[in-house]
Amino acid sequence: MDGTAAVRVAILDAQPLVAEALASLVARSGIEVVAVVATWEALLGHPAMPADVVVLDLHLPDGLLVSTRVGELAALGCGTVALSRRTDAMSVATAMRAGARAFVATADSADDLVAAIRTAAAGGEHLAAHRAAAARGARTVDDAGLGRREERALVLYSSGRSLREVAAQMDTTEETVKSYIKRARRKFRALGVDLGTRDSLRRHAAEQGWTAGT
Repeated sequence: MDGTAAVRVAILDAQPLVAEALASLVARSGIEVVAVVATWEALLGHPAMPADVVVLDLHLPDGLLVSTRVGELAALGCGTVALSRRTDAMSVATAMRAGARAFVATADSADDLVAAIRTAAAGGEHLAAHRAAAARGARTVDDAGLGRREERALVLYSSGRSLREVAAQMDTTEETVKSYIKRARRKFRALGVDLGTRDSLRRHAAEQGWTAGT
């Protein structure tokens, strides 16, 4: 983008108070905040979209994985700044390999967030050196190569929903959901990750911060 143009930023965080606080911090730096929303649907439907950069909460409770969100934003022409309360190697690697231009932890400073936004708007990559080093070689959910419906079924099922409830939420049949989950488990098994039982699936979901809303 033109280096003299104002950077237009949208902020998506599941907690409205957090989103508003982030917007206030970012606006003080001279960056134009064009949208502050709490859901993925609200972001995509906002009249100010596509923004130059989207600050994306990685823990939204709707069952979509990071790769899906970042991919959709990239298709719209938005750079993504991933915002996460988790800083483990897999979380960082998942976001950056999905195409996020920056990764910022909620424990980082406002200056870090502003720098990440400006770098992302310029098409660069912002990632602390120690996080980049830790993320090298980390295996991610994306390595399993799940289809979008497979990943959604698996995340919803891992939240404790029954097959019937998952099917209703995905507007499909229980047999189709079973097929999605079976294929997803097989792909994870090929990576050496056994999610064959409900308990192992729940443990893995908790470790990776998977969440699924109503």
